[in-house]
Amino acid sequence: MLILKNIMRQGFERVDNLFDSFFDGRNNPLHQLGALGWFFYWIVAASGIYLYVFFDTGVTQAYESVQRLTHAQWYAGGIMRSLHRYASDALVIVVFLHLAREFAMDRLRGKRWFSWFTGVPLLWFLYACGISGYWLVWDKLAQYIAINTTEWLDTLPLFGTPVARNFLNSDMLSGRFFTLMVFIHIAVPLVMLLLMWIHIQRHAGARVNPPRALAAGTLAMLLAVSIARPALSQAPADLDMVVAAVDLDWFYLALYPLMDVVPGGWLWLGLAVATLLLAILPWVPPERSTAVAEVDLANCNGCGRCFDDCPYSAIRMEPRSDGSSYLSEAVVNPDLCASCGICAGACPTATPFRRASELVPGIQLPDISMVSLREKIIKACKGLTGRNRILVFGCGHGAPNSALTGAAVAVVDLPCIAALPPSFIDFALSRDLADGVLLAGCREGDCHHRLGLDWSEMRIDRMRDPYLRKRVPRERVFISEAGRVQTGKRQGDVAEFQSRLGALPPQAASARGDST
Repeated sequence: MLILKNIMRQGFERVDNLFDSFFDGRNNPLHQLGALGWFFYWIVAASGIYLYVFFDTGVTQAYESVQRLTHAQWYAGGIMRSLHRYASDALVIVVFLHLAREFAMDRLRGKRWFSWFTGVPLLWFLYACGISGYWLVWDKLAQYIAINTTEWLDTLPLFGTPVARNFLNSDMLSGRFFTLMVFIHIAVPLVMLLLMWIHIQRHAGARVNPPRALAAGTLAMLLAVSIARPALSQAPADLDMVVAAVDLDWFYLALYPLMDVVPGGWLWLGLAVATLLLAILPWVPPERSTAVAEVDLANCNGCGRCFDDCPYSAIRMEPRSDGSSYLSEAVVNPDLCASCGICAGACPTATPFRRASELVPGIQLPDISMVSLREKIIKACKGLTGRNRILVFGCGHGAPNSALTGAAVAVVDLPCIAALPPSFIDFALSRDLADGVLLAGCREGDCHHRLGLDWSEMRIDRMRDPYLRKRVPRERVFISEAGRVQTGKRQGDVAEFQSRLGALPPQAASARGDST
């Protein structure tokens, strides 16, 4: 399984490299698949509402009303129908790409199982929405779908009488069928929307809107396709005649040809097994458990920064329990904590300058305490020699840090670069332990821990608490963003940073620091 993930990840990373040549990291569509899924859903919903206004549920009127929309009102209804069709197809594409990418990047195991597990049933609702929509057109394709679907449903012991009997001939079908299908086609997407909301509940700051530039470009592309190749109906359905040939929408109807050669019961069994296998992937194999963040109430002032920065909603603020004058305290939910350490990086009491008392912040990872981090920094920097000495804080999800070698480069590993409080950068530079600090993170726009890169950049640029102090020269801090296969880019960033440092005047060592 891990070999398959690694192969898929390298494939995605190389496609990322190609896309990065056309888009910046924030607008790379592969980094916005979840947000694009929401975007396509809303396009489908908005265009569907417009189409519903003009749709007639009569047996013959259904086809005629769709035809009027497509041809007599081509400038509005026709474009809306095409947008409805192509956005639906695009939704299928981004959903499966999103699923494959999260699997490849191993973002489904451990504490992150919930989003994957709740995403699996969404696949069934996605296809129920799309297939029920094709029925409403009531052309030859709809007839083919209706007969095959009902015959397939009849292989399950759900109905007292065969459902397929309703499609034996034209006399058996009434307008109530279209009323029922309209209800299904409206109700199922609403339930799907609820599941989509549940799907992102454990993600703080979940991306449900793509960047404006990407959204505008995507909508423009869909409009261009809708005008150049409008969605059209096939010949009207006629239950008194057998459908000989139809043009399938392979995004939604790829399994339908199998219904002619595979017994319905076996097809149901195959889909049930596939669904089960997808659902249990977060535990195949199970992720090695890691120690979760711990709160020390003696040093927690209830500021809520850890709560604001946690990407997984694993921290909540509750009333104070220790009789302190502070109003609230941070409480960690161990079932949600992914041990990314971002909360420790957000804690204002996590400062290496503390000398009057032991360095125990309000929250930290027990496996990577602030005391041990300070010691690692001092030890790593002792071996630095030469000019333009760089201390690298690297996460393990981007380009390998092992490739960063040299007498003037030292590496300290972290679960995420946002686990580093900005005060540690101040410590390394003000104590003359290094001439510059480089934060080696994941690929731009694709942080393994979702928000780590964003929070780090905002802290360093003094836009988000805890800020990098103004006394720290910003030109001596560099953020490198590189994916797993971008080893050359990471090495190039180190070389570029060293070159920049060489152009700066020598930095005077400082013994200043807080003693809180």
